[in-house]
Amino acid sequence: MSNDVVALVLAAGASRRFGDADKRVAALPDGRTLLAASLENLRMGFRDVRVVIGATDVPANLNLPPDVPTIRAPNAGDGMGSSIADAFRALSADPSLSGTGAAAICLGDMPWVQLETLNALCEQATEDGITRPIHQGQPGHPVIFGRAYWSQLCSLSGDQGARELIQKYPAQCWFLTVEDAGVLTDLDYP
Repeated sequence: MSNDVVALVLAAGASRRFGDADKRVAALPDGRTLLAASLENLRMGFRDVRVVIGATDVPANLNLPPDVPTIRAPNAGDGMGSSIADAFRALSADPSLSGTGAAAICLGDMPWVQLETLNALCEQATEDGITRPIHQGQPGHPVIFGRAYWSQLCSLSGDQGARELIQKYPAQCWFLTVEDAGVLTDLDYP
């Protein structure tokens, strides 16, 4: 299924909890930037990875490789839900994705998700389901939404993200228990 899952890396937010610095280009101990490390990791698990950035972001300033497609989120200032809606409107309008069965919502500040986890999530993904990892009883990311939910994701707004869809369709949610703390580990503070 991994060939049928496109990965969306959310990187359009203001990251207010991180302070004045742009956390997307914050250096990790190994010298890579946070967004670059997250992207590198996700590219090993997904054939098609696209980065969602703000309307005025410059991809080169974010250390994005030129071969990685970006999606502009003009409504990113309204919150994560608005960024997701912008991204899914772009996906839905892209004719090259007509055969794509699902999309993974990935966070640009989570570089430690293991490849085995990404592969297992993709194997569980379906066009009419929602697949989410669970580690030690806590839900994590990425979350894969089958194509059946894309139109509803296009209608999100505000800062709630896609949580409301997960709550609305509990019978269609598949929770995959993983031994991967990376699904919970994001960087919100310097």
